[in-house]
This record gives sequence, structure tokens and C-alpha cells, in this order.
Amino acid sequence: MAAQAAGPLVVGVDSSTQSTKALVVDAVTGAVLARGQASHTVGGGAGKESDPRQWWQALGEALDQCGDAVRQASAVSVGGQQHGLVTLDAAGEPVRPALLWNDVRPAPQSERLIAERGGAKAWADRVGSVPGPAFTVAKWAWLREHEPDAAAATAAVRLPHDYLTERLTGEAVTDRGDASGTGWWASSTGAYDAEILAHVGLDPALLPRVALPGEAAGTVHAGHLPLPKGALVAAGTGDNMAAALGLGLRPGLPVLSLGTSGTVYAVSTHRPADPSGTVAGFADARGDWLPLACTLNCTLAVDRVAALLGRDREAVEAGGGVVMLPYLDGERTPNLPNASGLVHGLRHDTTAGQLLQAAYDGAVFTLLEALDRVLDADAAPDAPLLLIGGGARGRAWRETVRRLSGRPVVVPEAQELVALGAAAQAAGLLLEEDPAAVARRWGTARGAEYEARPRDDAAWERLSATLADGASLLRP
Repeated sequence: MAAQAAGPLVVGVDSSTQSTKALVVDAVTGAVLARGQASHTVGGGAGKESDPRQWWQALGEALDQCGDAVRQASAVSVGGQQHGLVTLDAAGEPVRPALLWNDVRPAPQSERLIAERGGAKAWADRVGSVPGPAFTVAKWAWLREHEPDAAAATAAVRLPHDYLTERLTGEAVTDRGDASGTGWWASSTGAYDAEILAHVGLDPALLPRVALPGEAAGTVHAGHLPLPKGALVAAGTGDNMAAALGLGLRPGLPVLSLGTSGTVYAVSTHRPADPSGTVAGFADARGDWLPLACTLNCTLAVDRVAALLGRDREAVEAGGGVVMLPYLDGERTPNLPNASGLVHGLRHDTTAGQLLQAAYDGAVFTLLEALDRVLDADAAPDAPLLLIGGGARGRAWRETVRRLSGRPVVVPEAQELVALGAAAQAAGLLLEEDPAAVARRWGTARGAEYEARPRDDAAWERLSATLADGASLLRP
């Protein structure tokens, strides 16, 4: 297969919540020559945790499935789930399972940190984001409070993608994109914040070096993987930053990603600082910014509702006035970590299909409500929404987004955008090019186009009113 390549080969990795995917890509044309995937598990109970060693094992399995092509790769990059707290001992072994992005147990620590460091506006101005329960700084504060022995035994703190990059290279390196989701990297200075680290009792020596955009993390030194020793390893980045690279995003073009979590984001040349906490002021992987709003309840929540109703996920019906806010796991946007799902307006004549459509509406509504905060004031109000993620292939998801947004929608043909973005970063490093320009050359954002529809203002108003009037129920 590799003999068909027009240029050198690169590997892009997507280490997500549920699985690790690897793609072998032609660096010149973007053709995917081989792919592999292996799953991991997330622990149940009160928290969301995974053993990082699973990710490494899954990476090896995914690379093995890529066959001979992976052995000819010249560069590799890892995109990974954001925010996770990976604590390692002096031997580099996990002290405990990683606390994942969707673990909401640190909600009390998040609230205390915000109050202790001057309030939400002070955090947004300094760090770029108000650190909700997902942020790594809140997870570290939770660990120190609830498992002080584990915190004391920690000799290194990493994010999920850092952990894999370090095992590939032997070097402790992260990037500005993923670091901007920790709460201890300040977008105002482009560096770790010594005062915040001191406040939470974290020695900066435990953290990885933050590589500059376009800088290598090192070279492959792990001997038992099929990757060639000495292949370049890019700094990698967080999954949302990798997906933005994978689409070759230009400023002002909004993206709505429908997966385990829902996200809406756009590249911006202006440093974001939203004191409401709705928008996380992330850095991107290139040197610009990636303002982003994220929800915890997206495709899995709607699928759960479909299962409870005994219906196929596409079996929605229009009509009726029922409203559902499907906050089955608490919610991040809006910040309601202890909320549960809420149904309002149920009638004798409400059908199961209408109730399922209400779940879709509730999941999409909050993301679209955050869109105006994500986009710069000069962004075109009729710019198409790029719809990505597993849900983008579903007609019910696509039509709900069209009906509630009033915007045209484009569904890119390219799949596995996080892994493609990681591959574009590896190709950019190898070819000394802008990785977003590499992705544009690959044509990754091309896809089916759907015209704008008039926005369903009545549904929008019902959802807004239910969210406001249900506040006491959503904040138990």
C-alpha cells in the first residue's frame, strides 16, 4: 500500500475517551493508506476514570492493525481527550487511574478555586477560561483533598496526550492547545502560572515542557511498537485542537461536533476571555485561539433516551410542545454539575417520537445558544456550520441543527478528523508547513451541503423558558 504514496507517510493518532484510532496518511495528498482502532474502558461509579496503560496498549494494537505502511512512517502525532489528570510516580507508572474530562466530582473544588482566586472574571482575564469541574486544576485540587497519599506520591502530572507522547519519545512535552485546558497555563502570558500552581500545591517541575507550534517533541524511541525508531514525533495536542487542524479551519468558520460530548468552536485571532464560563478560551495548536463551548450530554444521552423509549435513534416525530433537557450526567454548559434530565410539557397526546425529538432539541439547543459567544463580533452571521462527529451522519441530528440554527450546514466527507488533524500536524512538522494549510490541501472540509432553513423560534423559546424556569430543579 505504501508504494502507492505520492509523498512520505505520517501517522495521526486519536486517543479518545472510548478508543484509540491510528491512521497512516500520505503527507502530500492526504490519502489514508491504513487504519487501526482499539477500545478502552471507562470505570463506572461516581467518577469517570481510565488506566492510562490501556491507552498505550490500545495505541500498540491500533498501530499493529495498520500493517506494513506504519513501518515506513516518517513522523507521528497524538491528539488526545482534553483535561484528564494523569498522575505518575517516580518510575513513570500511574499512581491511580486518570480522572477524565467528564468526571464532575471536582465541582466543589472548582467553585472554591474560582472564589479563592478573585472570581470568574479574574480567571477569564488571566487564564482565558473559568475553570469548571472538567479542568485539570479542579481535578488536582480534588485529588489533594480526597486522596492526599496519591497526590503526595505523584512525581509527574500529564494530560492524556502528553502521557502517550512521553512514552513514544521519553520526553516530557505538551503543547499550548492542550495545556490551555488545564487551568494552570495562562493565555495572558503563554506560560504556566506560578501563583495558581502554588495555590493548588503543584510543583511546576512536575509538569511537561510546553512546545512551540511547529516544534518537535522528539523522536520515536519505544522499541516494541511498529513505528520506525527515530521517526519524528510532533508535540501533539488536544482532540478539539486536532479536529480544528484536521478541517484546516480559518477564523470565523463555526464547527459543531456531535460525539460523546458536544462542542461548538471556531478559530479566532483574538484571545478569548468569557467571564460567564460558557466559552473556554483555549489556545489552538498553531498560534491562534480556539474559543469553545462543550456539553457533557450529546449522542450518548439521546441514544439512552431512544433506548428507554424502545425506538431507533432516527425515529423522531415533529409536533407537540414537550421539552427535554437531557442532562443525564450533570452538565457543563450551562454549568450544572449536579443536574439530571428534565422533561416539561408532557401531555396525553405526546408521542414517543416527539419525546425523542425533544431530546435532540435539548442537546443541540445549548450548543447553539453558546455559538454567539464563541464567534467574533465580525464573523458572518450566515456562515455555514461544519457538522462533524458521529452524530453528523445521522439525519435526525442534522435536521435538528438546521431547524434550530437557521444556518446552512456542511457535513465534511472526511472521517476521523482528530486523527487526520494529528496527521496534518505530523506532516506540517515533516514538510515544514502550516498544518492547517496541509489539511486544506488535502480537502478535508469538503462534503455535502444543506441550505439554511428558517429557525424554529417557537421551539427555541420553549427551551429557553424551561431552562430558566427549571433552575431550582437543575441545581439540587
